[in-house]
Amino acid sequence: MKMIGITGGVGAGKSEILDHLQKNPRFLVRKADEIGHLVMKKGTPVFEKITALLGESVIGDDGNIDRRRMGGIIFKDPIITEKINGIIHPAVREYVISDKEQAERSGKYDIYFLEAALLIECGYGKICDGLWYIYADPEVRRKRLKISRGYSDEKIDDIMARQLPDAEFRKHCTAIIDNSGDIEETIKQLDSTISGYKG
Repeated sequence: MKMIGITGGVGAGKSEILDHLQKNPRFLVRKADEIGHLVMKKGTPVFEKITALLGESVIGDDGNIDRRRMGGIIFKDPIITEKINGIIHPAVREYVISDKEQAERSGKYDIYFLEAALLIECGYGKICDGLWYIYADPEVRRKRLKISRGYSDEKIDDIMARQLPDAEFRKHCTAIIDNSGDIEETIKQLDSTISGYKG
């Protein structure tokens, strides 16, 4: 079973691509952000480490870590951000490795897809058979973010400034899917790229 990492900047349209991939019963699609939620749940080692570092003010009404509250704290402090990332990212990676091994043993899947914003930064290139960069023209991304999320230009500028530049994505990724146009054209590129990874 192959393992493919999917990444790209905010507004590139990764969700549409994942939705398409999930329609194939032979593909297992995982999102690092969702796994991050799982490894942070109450009672986990990650929960204990984060609450020890940030205090109980980050715990929400349901007893779990409130990611919005946590984000409000770590956004202002790069040192704390680094510490939190040092807790969460290794736990997510460990989960992914175990999950992939379990999926492979089941014999149900041909490809394990992992979507992560920090795929390159977290070193997933070392454990994936390929990294796919979902690209979209910056102006297209801006338009999507304004329509779908109501983001201001200032907020978009801030988010984009904190993400890898286009050249860095291209340097590390083994395939580039241009999602600047309509989804039908993107799916053609996607299916063509997939055909080289099956088996």
